[in-house]
Amino acid sequence: MGTPCVGKTAVSLQLAKELKAVHIDLGKLVIDEKLSSGEDRERGTLIADRTRLAKRVKQIIENNIDKKDIIVDGHYATDVVNPENVAQVFVLRRHPSELRQLMTGRGWQEKQKIRENLAAEILDVCLFDAVKAVGAEKVCEIDATGKNPQEVVREITQVLHGKEPCTSGNVDWLGKLEQAGQLDEYLRGF
Repeated sequence: MGTPCVGKTAVSLQLAKELKAVHIDLGKLVIDEKLSSGEDRERGTLIADRTRLAKRVKQIIENNIDKKDIIVDGHYATDVVNPENVAQVFVLRRHPSELRQLMTGRGWQEKQKIRENLAAEILDVCLFDAVKAVGAEKVCEIDATGKNPQEVVREITQVLHGKEPCTSGNVDWLGKLEQAGQLDEYLRGF
């Protein structure tokens, strides 16, 4: 999980390959199987029909006859996967300055969309949602700032193999930006 541009897809694909796991890209699933309830014209995105998407993800999990691990990729993964089926949630975090560069580098033009996603990162929205959905004991927070997908996967596998603890609440962009006098720069307009 994580806000857009933190590296969810690159990391989850690499992790699935390393673990020989099934990879479910929720965004792709919504598009490929027409599991949307409409379009958010203001943001230029599809609106996932989370009820239908949850049913489809449940089917994929139930039909996993090889009992492979399943990695679900998407910022609303905890909304569509039954908490009983969740072993671990990794919330990827990225410093807002790097995140803003990645968003603009991908051609994001709309300042409001960038500000909304930066605010979500700064205010720990994905972390909060994950903890609320599955409980703090299943949520691990990984700071992906300045790291490539392989480095992040290495950190995740260390946690999965019990070599490093699963921790959360250790990334504090709000405090760091406030301390640096940069908070208004990121939250301007809210």
